[in-house]
Amino acid sequence: MAKPTLLVLAAGMGSRYGGLKQIDGLGPNEETIIDYSIYDAVQAGFGKVVMVIRKSIEDDFKQVFYRKYSGKINIEYVLQEIENVPEGAAYHPDRVKPWGTAHAVLMAADAVKEPFCVINGDDFYGADAFRQMASFLTQQKNEDTAYCMVGYQLARTLSDYGFVSRGICKTDENDLLLEVTECTQIKRIGSVICYKDAQEVNHPLPDKQIVSMNFWGFTPAYFKDLKESFGKFIRQNGNNLKAELYIPTVLSELIREKKASVKVLSSTAEWFGVTYKEDRSYVVDRLKTLTTRGIYPSPLWNN
Repeated sequence: MAKPTLLVLAAGMGSRYGGLKQIDGLGPNEETIIDYSIYDAVQAGFGKVVMVIRKSIEDDFKQVFYRKYSGKINIEYVLQEIENVPEGAAYHPDRVKPWGTAHAVLMAADAVKEPFCVINGDDFYGADAFRQMASFLTQQKNEDTAYCMVGYQLARTLSDYGFVSRGICKTDENDLLLEVTECTQIKRIGSVICYKDAQEVNHPLPDKQIVSMNFWGFTPAYFKDLKESFGKFIRQNGNNLKAELYIPTVLSELIREKKASVKVLSSTAEWFGVTYKEDRSYVVDRLKTLTTRGIYPSPLWNN
C-alpha cells in the first residue's frame, strides 16, 4: 500500500504578514512551520511532500528546503500561476490575485498519484492531526470518494491582531460534513466571536464551532471533480479581479450532489499560525515551549 502524500499550499503572497511567512525561521533553530508539518507527517507515515509555490519564490524555497530534506523524504514542487487555466479559458489581463486554494490543489494533479493530505504552509497543525489523517488515508483506494478533514474549535484559531478567514462546518450525527461556509471576517468583539457579512453586519458564532483550517484528506479521484469545478468557475468569473475558488466550495457542491463524503476527524492537536506579523512572537514562544518539553528535537532535522 502506497504511503500518503503531503500537499503543502505555499504560494500565498503573505500581504498581511509583510513577507514570505512560509520560509520564516520561527523555531529555536530557525525552523519554519512547514518544517514541523513535514516532521509530523514523516513520523505519521507519509512518504512524499509536494509543495505548491509560485515561480517568483521557487529559488527561495529550494534554498531553504532542498538540502535539509535530502535523503529524508522526497520533495517535489509545482507552480500555481494565474495563467494556469483550462485551454480556451479567458481572464482579465489586470488579474494579479491567485485563483484560490482549489486552484492550488489542482496544480498538483500530475504530481500526486496516491491518497493525499492538503495543508496550509503557514499553519501548525500538531502531530496527532497528522496521525489521524494518515490512519484515514491509508485505508482509502485511489478511486474512493470518501474524504476527510481535521476540524478545530473556532475559539482556538483566532488572532488577537485582526480578522481571520475560517470555513464554518456543519455536520450530521455521524460526523459527516454537510456543508462549509467560508467566512472571511471573523474576530472576537468583547467576549463574543463574530463574523461580518457583506453588508457589514456582525453575526455571533459559538466558541466551540468546528471550523476548517485547510487540513483535508483526499484521493486522486478528487482531481477529476476539481478540474470540472474550476473549469466552470473560470468561465463564470474570469473577468472578476478578486474571485477565488476555495476547497470547501468545491466539497460542499460534491456533498450536495452526493458525489463524495467528508468525515470530520476529531483530534487533540493544537493549532496556531501566522496571519499577521504580530502573531509571530506567539508562534515563536509556542514552538520554543514544545521543544523545551521534548515534543520536538532541537534542531528538528540533523543535517
